[in-house]
Amino acid sequence: MNKSKKYQFHYSLTGNKNQPLILLLHGFTGNSQDFSSVISLLSKNYCCLAVDLPGHGQTRVSGDESCYNMSNTAQALIHLLDDLQIDKCLLLGYSMGGRLALYMTLHFPERFEKVVLESACPGLKAEKDRSHRRQADSQTAQNLENSNIKDFILSWYDRPLFKSLQKSPKFHQLIESRLTNNPLELAKSLRNMGTGNQPSLWEKLAQNQIPLLLLAGEDDDKFQRINAEIASLCPAATLKIVPNAGHNIHFESIDKFGEVVRQFYD
Repeated sequence: MNKSKKYQFHYSLTGNKNQPLILLLHGFTGNSQDFSSVISLLSKNYCCLAVDLPGHGQTRVSGDESCYNMSNTAQALIHLLDDLQIDKCLLLGYSMGGRLALYMTLHFPERFEKVVLESACPGLKAEKDRSHRRQADSQTAQNLENSNIKDFILSWYDRPLFKSLQKSPKFHQLIESRLTNNPLELAKSLRNMGTGNQPSLWEKLAQNQIPLLLLAGEDDDKFQRINAEIASLCPAATLKIVPNAGHNIHFESIDKFGEVVRQFYD
């Protein structure tokens, strides 16, 4: 079977197709609808293509687990752009989707004009750290397969990384949207697209020439540090710290998020 035929991507295409197009990639446990507020802000001036990534939402994968890894997912998304006759576009990725967006930028630079990376990282530098993280991701995936999806989602979002997100009046709404995912599919995504299984992209940053906007929330110390280091290694990257936000900036501070993204793309 043709590799690209192993993916039935579920996606939404919003806005005028004659406008510049933005490909939007969501984070782990999310889906394409996570960007509905972002799309509302941007679709007047841009056409927005939001995709359910493998293991999430209504996208279906008919191949083995290797179809869920970063390189195969990236190639499949390039095939999707080809099928939609999109030669070049803008790109926006959040968290796991941000890691994937960075991979696509570095491996398919001819396809992207400008890229926004929200709370993203280039992976882990050392093999021993990747190995340790793979074991942790594998254990978490096993727990996910054996547990109630609601229990897993509540424990996932109970981590310090999401402390400011928990204070949002719409936090309950976000949790409810996560429960529509299939736990067995999420587990495949975590095992194969998790940070432990991702190739390190640190050494490729210096050669990147595509303009990157790095976004980190002012309450997200870990990703501020990571993105400050990315900016120091990549001359084409600009770091912006977004006030009143933690890890999930587009959920916690949507107006500011929309403003900085528009300014960068314009």
